[in-house]
Amino acid sequence: MTIAVDRDRLVEWASRAIETPSFTGSEQALAELVAQTFADMGLQVQWQQVEDGRANVLGTRPGAGGGPSLMFNGHMDTSYSGKEAWLAHVPGFQPKAFVEDGRLYGLGISNMKGALACYVEALRALDDAGVRLRGDVLVAAVSGEIEKSQWGDAQGAEFRGYAAGTRYLVTHGGVADMCILGEPTESKVVLGHFGSLWLRISTKGDFIHTAFTVGRRDRNSILRMRDVLDAVLEWIPTWEADEANAYRGTSAVVNVSAIEGGFGWRVSRTPHRTDLFLDVRVPPTKEMATARGEVLDFVRDLQQRFPEHGLEGEVYVTAPGAEIAEDHPLIGALDEAHEEVFGAPPERDVTRWFSDASALTRYGVPTVNYGTSTGLLDTVKGENLEIDGLAKTAEVYARAAMKVCGVAE
Repeated sequence: MTIAVDRDRLVEWASRAIETPSFTGSEQALAELVAQTFADMGLQVQWQQVEDGRANVLGTRPGAGGGPSLMFNGHMDTSYSGKEAWLAHVPGFQPKAFVEDGRLYGLGISNMKGALACYVEALRALDDAGVRLRGDVLVAAVSGEIEKSQWGDAQGAEFRGYAAGTRYLVTHGGVADMCILGEPTESKVVLGHFGSLWLRISTKGDFIHTAFTVGRRDRNSILRMRDVLDAVLEWIPTWEADEANAYRGTSAVVNVSAIEGGFGWRVSRTPHRTDLFLDVRVPPTKEMATARGEVLDFVRDLQQRFPEHGLEGEVYVTAPGAEIAEDHPLIGALDEAHEEVFGAPPERDVTRWFSDASALTRYGVPTVNYGTSTGLLDTVKGENLEIDGLAKTAEVYARAAMKVCGVAE
């Protein structure tokens, strides 16, 4: 059966999505666009008010019955707002769409408004072809996926990510037999991805006026953190080299992500506390409680090694990884659909980034990540995706839905 994707229609809707700002915590305007689009397409529309200013939208294309249900899931929130001073000169990190050399540019296009546009176009292409499916197709546009979390003074909706919207989704009717998540995977099938554990390690010291620091430098919490950081840099390779922390031949990784200590407006005082923050990636095969115990054992070792540093540790994010079995029917359907469109079977990959597959799989919805190129690495022009890649991906999604849900007679 011929499935014809309308490239102009695809680019037009994706551009509208780009030009509707949806920074984490402020996704509602884009949710309103999605809801209206779903209604215009004749889908059943469920509005889920996650909290003030942010919502999920769940659109359902009802099937004739007798087939499995398939969800397409994509987050609306963007990694950046476009207002960051260091991105002001980068056009592709602004909420303004433009096309250049066959590529569509604009904030959020790759992560992941392009996928949302592909879902919309896939269903429109099925409608154009007069295809009725046996199983339901659900499209979930969700809030709050971006890897961020509240800590300290960083409070509020703009810091509530890590599957905040999808966790709400699955507890309010948004479940299906299986799910395709269109995160940017370079058109590879991602059978599993790592989870993330965020760890704070703190040192304490005396709050002293500069005039009285002579002979007391060893009581400075920043300088004490130097000892700890050296020990952390010794520990990181042991975590990354541990076979128990590897997944499908891919090793774990730890990032030294932030450090806070002192008062820039009052450097006449030494800080009473300095905080070091680590992002520890955990394979989907390791329970988060186990990983938590292991990193806190490391903190206890530091406390014994540096008993006068006032050390403490806190785990404040535990976002598990996810995986799907190679022999799951969804993988076979996606393989076939990809080969029909691209002319060759898709490659496999393992990623160290997080996705909403974490929440979906734990609610009994087997999920695979499969989407377009990343388009995130262009620091000159910003986020972008090849339009041809978007069109082909939308066709793959339409064909995969036919194979998973079944075509009604």
